[in-house]
Amino acid sequence: MKYLTREQVRLGFIGMGNMGSRIAQRLLGHGYQLSVYDKDLVKAETIRPQGGTVAKDISELTGSVDVVLSCLTNDEAVRTVYAGAEGVFAGARPGTVVLEMSTISPDTSRELHSLGARSSIQLLDVAISGSTPAAEQGTLTLLAGGDADLFRAAEPIFQTVAKRYFFLGGAGSGTAMKLVVNTLLGVGMQAIAEAVVLGEKMGLNRERLLEVLSETAVVAPAHLGKLASAALNDYRPQFPLRLMNKDFALILSAAAREHVSMPATEAAFYVNSEELAGNDDRDFSAVLRRMEEAAGFEVTPSARVTG
Repeated sequence: MKYLTREQVRLGFIGMGNMGSRIAQRLLGHGYQLSVYDKDLVKAETIRPQGGTVAKDISELTGSVDVVLSCLTNDEAVRTVYAGAEGVFAGARPGTVVLEMSTISPDTSRELHSLGARSSIQLLDVAISGSTPAAEQGTLTLLAGGDADLFRAAEPIFQTVAKRYFFLGGAGSGTAMKLVVNTLLGVGMQAIAEAVVLGEKMGLNRERLLEVLSETAVVAPAHLGKLASAALNDYRPQFPLRLMNKDFALILSAAAREHVSMPATEAAFYVNSEELAGNDDRDFSAVLRRMEEAAGFEVTPSARVTG
């Protein structure tokens, strides 16, 4: 199989949200020919000044590209885009390659692999680990499942958008690994929130507590930036609560199917859901704000005083 280089293939990208738009911009910046589609035309049009073209529908996009990438919100959106009457599988030419990058159920990923194969379309599930700044900088981690030869062929694309990329195995392996990764991401943030509140209650200075905690070996790199933002009570979304909530639901659904007990994850999901009910326009790290308020602290964007 030929390498998917900028000289060899034309790309189409579906889903110009926070992550998709940034990945698309990097692909354009590295010389790939790129056409995009989003049901929100305003989002799609943001790519035109950078040299991308905008397709009016999925059929127009699939008819002009060799590789389709997508980054969508949930399983339902992915099924609609790919398996719908006017979706990718209905319009793509045999031999088209699909790199599906959404965080979805491994079962849905396996379903897409099977449906694509019926139309001679090869697919990798390529789950993304990383935040919007990582997408801008091209330092994402990619987790792929599917055919090993296709994974190797796609490496030029991966190198454009990611610092690390891993092949995990057969269909659905990439999305399965993403659920493992996001279990630690979500539960780890809840653990940090509880630890910080305990320290505050014992009289530690909040700013100093967060500063020192960020220098310890127990805080994962993915959480370091969250501590700096939390010091300012800045919970503007880089990875929104609603998406972490969706991922928690996927994780616990997979656990139920596999008969795996996950009490810590269930507890973190509960707090995440409480915070989401109050405001869905926050970063998932806002569970710290939730725990502080529950402990009697008043939290404001600029200052906090004991309640």
